[in-house]
Amino acid sequence: MSIEVNGIAHIQMTVNDPATGVPFWEELCHFLGMKTLIRAEEIVYCIGSRTGILVRGAPEGKERRRFDQDTAGLHHLCFRARSREDVDQVHGFVSGQEAARIVHAPEESDFAPGYYSLLFEDPDGIRVEINHVPGKGHFGEEGRLGSEGQGAATEYDEAGLHGGAKE
Repeated sequence: MSIEVNGIAHIQMTVNDPATGVPFWEELCHFLGMKTLIRAEEIVYCIGSRTGILVRGAPEGKERRRFDQDTAGLHHLCFRARSREDVDQVHGFVSGQEAARIVHAPEESDFAPGYYSLLFEDPDGIRVEINHVPGKGHFGEEGRLGSEGQGAATEYDEAGLHGGAKE
């Protein structure tokens, strides 16, 4: 027996410098149409768009180091945009944030049919992606998991997905 979840309810992250990280995330969440539910000196919790983002400062005495996406833990988080234009608008917003670092500007990739995304880092190096995939993506008729698709990939690299039952 299994269930089908209804998305991700919330994501909680810890930042080294709440004076920089908490306002950065609150501004980003507001730009993404979310509202602040909790706001204190070292914490913000924003909800809306069928999700929640909670950001808090690291407790005193904890090791403070820059986020490394190649160690155990979260690699990155990705928000789904409703259009390519929305991805472009987020790029404009993030480009104006001194604390953010753009990893790549909006671009197409072969990850899914029509995949278009922006990748950036928050002040602690936590990677955030905003993407748009038109239609049903991998579940569409021509998508990997669609009726005409190749099935699950057996390889994944910078160039996209490769291999599968029909290759």
